Amino acid sequence: MDTTTWYGNQTEANVEGRNIGTLALIAPLLERMNVAQIINQHLPADPQAEYDYGNILSVLIAARMFSPLGLVNVGNWAAESGAELLWNIPADKLNDDRLGKALDAFFTQRHSILASFALHVSQELGVPLSEVHYDPTHILFEGAYEESQPRDVLPADVLPADVLPADVLPADETIPSDEDMPAAHITKGRPMEDAAHGGRMVHAGLCTLVDEFGPLPIYGHTVSGNQNGRSAVAEQFALIQKHLRPTELTMISDRGTYSTVHLARMKREGFDALCSAPWNAFRRCYDEHREALNWNHASYLSIEQQRRRTQGDLPREHYELAVLRHRLTDPQTKQDFPVRLIYVFSTADERVTRQQRTRQIDKIRLELLKIQQSVASGNRNTDPASITRRVERVFGAKQSAKYCSYEMVPLTIEQQAKLPAPGRGHKRPTHRFAFHFNKALQKQDEQYDGLNVLVTTAMKRPIDDLFTKFKQQTYAEHANHIFKGPLAVRPVFLKNPNRVEALVFLLMMSLTLYFVLQRTYRATCEDDAPTKDRRKTSRTILNEFSVFMLLITRTESGRVVQPLQPNPVQRSLLQRLRLSTPAQLLRRRLPRPPT
Repeated sequence: MDTTTWYGNQTEANVEGRNIGTLALIAPLLERMNVAQIINQHLPADPQAEYDYGNILSVLIAARMFSPLGLVNVGNWAAESGAELLWNIPADKLNDDRLGKALDAFFTQRHSILASFALHVSQELGVPLSEVHYDPTHILFEGAYEESQPRDVLPADVLPADVLPADVLPADETIPSDEDMPAAHITKGRPMEDAAHGGRMVHAGLCTLVDEFGPLPIYGHTVSGNQNGRSAVAEQFALIQKHLRPTELTMISDRGTYSTVHLARMKREGFDALCSAPWNAFRRCYDEHREALNWNHASYLSIEQQRRRTQGDLPREHYELAVLRHRLTDPQTKQDFPVRLIYVFSTADERVTRQQRTRQIDKIRLELLKIQQSVASGNRNTDPASITRRVERVFGAKQSAKYCSYEMVPLTIEQQAKLPAPGRGHKRPTHRFAFHFNKALQKQDEQYDGLNVLVTTAMKRPIDDLFTKFKQQTYAEHANHIFKGPLAVRPVFLKNPNRVEALVFLLMMSLTLYFVLQRTYRATCEDDAPTKDRRKTSRTILNEFSVFMLLITRTESGRVVQPLQPNPVQRSLLQRLRLSTPAQLLRRRLPRPPT
């Protein structure tokens, strides 16, 4: 067999390549989920418009899923990535003016479009919208955003009790939405780890479904940067009722959303709530019934703890649960309603809490010893006022500071005379710094280490099941991480608040699509499939499409696009995900060349 390789002359044919990469997956995914059609149902195009809103905005979604960039750069990206071919929209038509106008239109129907999309995904994947985890996250912005204004449009019944008197909350108001709801106010919020001084922000609240295939964020909203979690969950619940109209619903949320108003509202409407509550709100109940509580091991174990049950000799942590029936008063109707308090004891939390307290006390003691030595040495700035300021800095916001008391004890003339002569740069001390740690108070707090409380209006559902569902709240937090990480809700290259909000809602749709990939893949796995398949992520799937080429031949009649065949892995993934190949997609979207 002749294996000689020959060099041929350059071809005269004008052929070039485009690596559409992950668009080979993203474009058919958008098509399968009817993104453009759903948008167009709510935003009919002007008959004279060259391109409809659905296709323009689906390109923008694809651009953000592919690589976050500003509107002004979408046209160049479409040309370089081949998106203009997949959507049959010339790159120069994808300018920032057209994209901006599409976002303006989207803003006016953003809640309705997101709801229609959620309902379609729910039906397409066969997942009910009867149980959602709600978790808000902040989105930071740079700049002044002077056009962003406070929105005071929430009906009184969705505000927390400490904003309006509970006895005057009307029950028949309807929350505004779409064009009647102004954009969330981009303003200073409370300090965060990444915004220590309260940067400008809005909060995006995401509702996430969780089952054996993992999370599926499917609906959401935005609230102003200075709103708290109680008003946020109220607004989200009102929007869910208005646009999704569920017949049954359980909302699961964290401590920041807890209020009697929230629980009562859910109960009045015939739905259930499950959320963690501040410990001090139900500590008295715990103290009164402590001896009568019946504790049982929870079946829930983290993945790490499951692993430790089968291998290794690391500590095996667990949870214990005890339930107490209780009654709360509805601030609006003044009627009592039943709830269940689920007291949770965590061996891991107990250990961590005590370790943190010990480290905090040791650190405080060390700093106080330094202050004591400084006073005894007669250093500068050791007068009572200066020492008070130093101690306040040492205590800061540390919880363990409450165990410590201190005083500056005046020295008598005789006591001062017995002290050695002060060295150079020092003075003779006039006070003695004394401090004391209250061991009894520390011991009193230790009895609550590892304890937390959940409150639910679900009166019949097994406690162990409710606790397992609550622990799945970490999946909602993971969805928020993806929202701010791979999908990069930041950076935002827009200054118009309405367009900013429209883009955030588009990114919520992108987030749903992102998780549809891994969910659909996992749902096709056999029961005995390897763990790596049953836990395959969207990022892993997308990485398989880092290279996917189109060939473009320029002829006298125009460009002829020819997609290369997907490799075996890509073909298998497209089949499992029930997505069209790029060839099938292009065949539907592009005209055939003249013969």
